[in-house]
Amino acid sequence: MVRSMTGFGLADGSVGTARVQVEVRTVNHRFFSPSFKLPTLFSRWETEVREALRTRVARGHVTLSVRIERADGPAAGIDDARFAEAVATLRRLRDAHGLEGPVDLATVLRLPDVISATRDEELTGTPEELVAVVLAAVDRLDASRADEGRRLVAVLEQRLALIAAALDRIAARAPERLRAQRDRLRASVRELADGVAIDEQRLAQEVAMLADRLDIAEEQDRFRSHLQAFASALSATGGEPVGKRLGFLLQEMLREANTTGSKAADAAILQDVIGIKEELERLREQVENLE
Repeated sequence: MVRSMTGFGLADGSVGTARVQVEVRTVNHRFFSPSFKLPTLFSRWETEVREALRTRVARGHVTLSVRIERADGPAAGIDDARFAEAVATLRRLRDAHGLEGPVDLATVLRLPDVISATRDEELTGTPEELVAVVLAAVDRLDASRADEGRRLVAVLEQRLALIAAALDRIAARAPERLRAQRDRLRASVRELADGVAIDEQRLAQEVAMLADRLDIAEEQDRFRSHLQAFASALSATGGEPVGKRLGFLLQEMLREANTTGSKAADAAILQDVIGIKEELERLREQVENLE
C-alpha cells in the first residue's frame, strides 16, 4: 500500500509505575531522519526506540515525543538541592562578572533539571514497555499515512490519465507530421531545382533520413512502458516503499519527453510535450510526499 510521509499518531500506556503518552509526527524527507524528545528517565533507551521506529518507517523526518504522568501523585516537582545549587551558581557568576540585579525565581526555574517531571528513582520500567507504547503510536501513524497515501494515489492517477491522453494525441499526429515534412522537403527540392531533373533515388534517401531523424516511436514506447510501471507501483499491495522508484520513473519519463520534443518539428506535438512536462512536474511534487 502506498503511504504518505506525512502523518500523526498518539498512544498512551504504562511504563513501570508511570503513565506515558507518546506522540509521533512525520513529514517528508529523502531519508529516515528521527528526532526525539524523551524525558531524562527514558533517554538511556533512545537506541531501542530508534530501532523500533526504523523497522516501521522507511523514509521521512520523524519527531517522537514522550510525556510522563505519574500514576500515584503530582506530575511535576522542584528539586530542592538542584534549585539551591543553581541559585548559588548564578550569584557567583553575577558577582564574578560585576553584573547587577537580583537572581529571580523565573530565571532559576528555567534552568535544566530544576523542575523534574517526576523523581527518576521512584519510577520503574523496561525499554520493552516504552517501545510497546511507541509502536502503538506508530500503528496510528501508519493508519493516517495510509489514508493520506490513498488520497495522493487518486491525484496521481488523474495526472497519469492526462499524460496518457497526450501520448495518444502525439501517436495519432506523428504519421501525419512525417507526411507533411516529406511533402515539404520534396516541394523545396523541386523549387530549388527550378526545372532541372531531380535524382529521385537521392531524394528518396533524403526523405528516409528525415523520417528516421523525426521518428519518435521508440521514445513513445519507452514512455508508455515507464507510465505502466508507475501505475503498477501505485497499485502494488506488497507494502514496500515506492517513493524512490516512482521518482526514478519520473526522471526517465522526463528524459523521453525531452527527446520527443527535440524531434517533434511540429507545433501540435510540441504543445502536448509541454503539457506532459507540466504534468510530470506536478507528479514529482506529489511523489516527494510518498514513502
